[in-house]
Parts: sequence; C-alpha cells; structure tokens
Amino acid sequence: MPKSRSIQLVARPEGLPQEGDFAVVETDVPDASEGEVLVQNLYMSVDPAMRPRLSAGYELNQPMAAGAIGRVVQSRTPELAVGDIVSNGLGFREFFVSAPPGLRRLEPVGDLPLTVHMHVLGGTGFTAYGGILDIAGLKPGDKVFVSTAAGAVGSVAAQIAKINGNWVVGSTGSAEKADWLLKEAGLDAAFDYHETPVRQGLRQHATEGIDVYFDNVGGDHLDAALAVMNPLGRVAVCGMISGYNEPGARTTVRNLANVIYGRINIRGFTLADFMSRRAQFVQDMTGWLQEGRVRYQETVMDGIEKAPAALIGLFQGLNTGKMLVKLAD
Repeated sequence: MPKSRSIQLVARPEGLPQEGDFAVVETDVPDASEGEVLVQNLYMSVDPAMRPRLSAGYELNQPMAAGAIGRVVQSRTPELAVGDIVSNGLGFREFFVSAPPGLRRLEPVGDLPLTVHMHVLGGTGFTAYGGILDIAGLKPGDKVFVSTAAGAVGSVAAQIAKINGNWVVGSTGSAEKADWLLKEAGLDAAFDYHETPVRQGLRQHATEGIDVYFDNVGGDHLDAALAVMNPLGRVAVCGMISGYNEPGARTTVRNLANVIYGRINIRGFTLADFMSRRAQFVQDMTGWLQEGRVRYQETVMDGIEKAPAALIGLFQGLNTGKMLVKLAD
C-alpha cells in the first residue's frame, strides 16, 4: 500500500490562480483488487483549458484530474502486465488504482521519448490535427494564421499547415519563440505580440490577408484576424486563453461585423468532433515525427508539488511547447 501525494483545489481562484489555491495532500493508496491494476504516474500534463474548471468543475478538497502517463506496478488482471506503460486521465496524483477500461496501453515509437504521447502524438497533437484539417477545412493555397504558435497545440497546427503546402504566420510571446518558429518549425513569418501588436503584425506579414485562423487566444488576436480575413475565411476556435482568468471567461472582440460581409465561418470544437480520425492521425503523426517533419518542444517541471506552478505558468508564458510535470523516473 504506497503513499501517494495528490494536488487538491482548496479555493476557487479569482483572476490568475495562486499557489495558495492548491494543496499537496498525502494519502494511502490500496493495493489492486481482482480485475484492477495499481499505476504509478510518471508524467502529467497541464493545459490552459483547465482554468475554467478551477472556477466550476473541479471539486474542492478532492484530487484534481489531468492527462498522464504511468507505469503498471501491480496487476490483478490479464489485460495489463506489470511494467506496461499506460495513458490515463488521473494526473495530479502519484499512484492510483483502476480497472483496465480507464487506461490505454502505449507502445514505443522508435527512438522517440515517452513524453511524445503527452503532446504531439497525444491529445494536443490530435486537437491540432482535427482542428486545422477538419474544422478549419484547410485547402491548398490558404493563407493561415495560428496564435500562440509555439505552444503545444499551435505549433502542431502550424506545422501541419506547412506540410500541407500552405503559407503560415504565427504569433507568440517572445522573440526566442518566434525565432524557433521560423528556424525549426519552418513557418513563413512569426512575430512576438509583446513587441508588435497583433493587428500590426498581421498587416505587416499577411499582406494578402488570411483565409484560416486557428485561434487559441480570442480577444485582440481574434479581433485582428477578423480585420484581415479574406472573404469566406474560416476560424477554428480551439481556445480563448485571453479570457480564462476573467469572470465567465469573457473576451472582447470588436470586429464581429466583418463576419457578415466577409461571409466568415467561426466554429468552436472539441476532440469529440473528429474521433473517427484518430487512427489516421496516429499513422500520419508517427510518420511525420520519424521523418523529422514535425518538431516539438517541452517544458518539464520536476515533482508533483510543482504542478500548481506549472499550471499558473501557462498564463505567464513560462512554457515553451508542452508544459509537463515529471512525477517519477
């Protein structure tokens, strides 16, 4: 019966979450019963979309949940063996007991690190894949704008558009990230929105307008995109990080009238909209990774006690690429 630390939400945050809104709690985890496995988590994910759940969703004084990868350390079922690596939705804790239906066995992908299953080959990569190809309906010749283009989802969406042969501009939060987008991810243009306001950056780089906007930000980014969007443009709304720390996740957009005369389509989405594409995604992304056509970055904090700081750091631009927390070797 191992001891396990978990992260619990102890207060609803107002505005940007604070570390005092969370607590590290140690408990005993029982051994696996018949038909169950005991799993030790190795890595867990933090994502901007967790922020609204802090205000309404996560229960107070209960372990939070997040995507994670763990190792089976005890098994009482023939479906999983000790040593198997499994993905799960029970991050924010070091150990847990589960039946196999809540887990998915992961297989190695060449020499790629295990962590790729947490981003480019996992949920964030799949979000980018379905969002840019299905929801945005990417077509040859489209001019594409991706916000937070050096982030876990944005970087994949931007690179898929490049693989598709499209012209792509990305916004990001630092000159270093913009440099990575140009030199490593292969974008045609990139700018730091702290130094260059978004509308100015798009006017400067997207001189022929944009046909597709992959939106992770909302607010001033969506406003600027609508101002330069070509007729029949499409906006795939993946996230609204600019409003997540505002009451009701509010975000201000002034150019919505452009939707009328530009006949612009704006659509939000979740993974449920294209689950039938998962097998094709895994095949495509595995090939692109092995061929070096998709690049990625990770920011890894060490220890479950760092999970609140990792989550808060997302809203302060502390991550480059996917933000992960390492829970065990």
